Formats: sequence, structure tokens, C-alpha cells
Amino acid sequence: MLAAYAGHLNLTKELLQRGADVDRLNDSGQSIISGAVFKGYGEIVQALMAKGADPRTGAPTAIHTAMMFGQDKILDILGATEEDRKADVPKPIVSQ
Repeated sequence: MLAAYAGHLNLTKELLQRGADVDRLNDSGQSIISGAVFKGYGEIVQALMAKGADPRTGAPTAIHTAMMFGQDKILDILGATEEDRKADVPKPIVSQ
């Protein structure tokens, strides 16, 4: 998760080759792929999807995260359907 979130594409790919769990959630219920989407790392999102990551797991899902931040290209990578794109999306949490 940390490699993907920090944008380390080659390290992420190596960890995936070694069997890293692509759908592992952190203690807050967030997925690896959601973190990569949040950071805008399209190549890492592609690598995770190629290894079978589920863009609908965790909270918020990777699809919801892409929608929250207007990342339409990443929605395509995630395989978002028209139904996904029409769903109500949670608002981003903003710290004060």
C-alpha cells in the first residue's frame, strides 16, 4: 500500500509479482487502488487492475474516489460503468 501511495511504480509492480494482496484494506477501510487513484497515479492503477484489484472494494471505493476528484481517465481504467458514474458519491472529507 505504501509503495503505491508514494508513487513507486517499479516497487509496486515487484510487490505484486511477489504476491502482494491487491485488495488489502488499511485500518480505515481504504484500498490500495483507492489510494493510487487519490494520488492520480494512473500507471499504478493500471498495474493494480492488471493483477485483479477490485475497484469497488473499500470505502470510499476507487471508483468513488475517481469521481470525487474528477479523474475521468482513471474511471475508464477502473472499468466504471454508466451505473457507477450515475451513483451518489460521498463527499470528500476535509479537515478543518
